[in-house]
Order: sequence, then C-alpha cells, then structure tokens
Amino acid sequence: MTRSPSILQRLFGRSDPREGLHPLYQAIVAEGRQPHWYLDGAVPDTLDGRFDMIVAILAQVLIRLEQQGAAQDSVWLTELFVDDMDGQLRQEGIGDVVVGKHVGRMMSALGGRISAYRDALTGEGDFAEALRRNLYRGAPVTDAAIAHVEGALRARWMRLGCLTRDALLAGDMG
Repeated sequence: MTRSPSILQRLFGRSDPREGLHPLYQAIVAEGRQPHWYLDGAVPDTLDGRFDMIVAILAQVLIRLEQQGAAQDSVWLTELFVDDMDGQLRQEGIGDVVVGKHVGRMMSALGGRISAYRDALTGEGDFAEALRRNLYRGAPVTDAAIAHVEGALRARWMRLGCLTRDALLAGDMG
C-alpha cells in the first residue's frame, strides 16, 4: 500500500522516509510467497501460514539491519509491515474497531519471533524447535519439511550477511 504525500510534504519537499524501503519490503513479501516454502517445507498455505513465512524472513532482515546499525531503517521497515497488515486485514473485512487489536497481536508475534530466530541463528537456540513453535504453530510436521525450511532460511541468513546496507535496502536479498 503506497501512501500519497501529504500537503506538508508536498509544500516543503519532504518525502516519506519509508519510500526507500519499499523495494526491500516487496522482496521480503515475494520471498515469503515462494512455492517451495509451502510445497517442500509444508508451511500451511493459509493466511496464517503466509503471514508466518513472511514474518520469518522479515525477522531475519530486521536482525541484519540491527547488526548493521541501521535501527531507523528497521523502524521504517516495521512500519511498512504494519501498514501492509492493516490493509490486508481491512481487505478481509475486519472492521476499524478490531483492526488495532489484530495488528497488536501481529506485532507481538513479530517481536517474539525476532527473539526466537535471533537466538537460533546465533547458535543460542534450537532453530528447528523455533520453527516448529512459531512457523508451524506446534502442528505436526515432518523432519524433511523442517530441514528444508531451516536449510533455506540459514542459507538466506548467510546471504543477508554478505550484503551491504545499500544492497539490502534496494531489495537485493541475495
């Protein structure tokens, strides 16, 4: 969802600083929609499953931005995510009264997953267990599916570590 500039932005020439993060956010969403996650990785092909997959990739990117000292970029990227989720909820017919509660739960889920995936990716936690709990929400899943998702996410993590901040912000996910 792209916002048009406000009157003040047009008058004073200021653009939305989040505009520069759209390529990265679009790359995250595109990666989260790749069929292999749902076919080989057995991620449920549902609204919740797609949300969980996008959050898994978004969490990795946010952690990398944090490691690069790009805290403000992380904030803006998270704001794009919130705007997108707000729009998605409204498209699903969720009314104004409860959209905020849903977005709040989504943000809580993102925060918890960032912590779980950070621990797993830095060797302080069990990645397969973090995936079972967060991506599959405790549902039974084969070891082969977990291995596929874990392997692909670890490979993505390594590629993200090789990217400069500028390449990452341009949406070059490796």
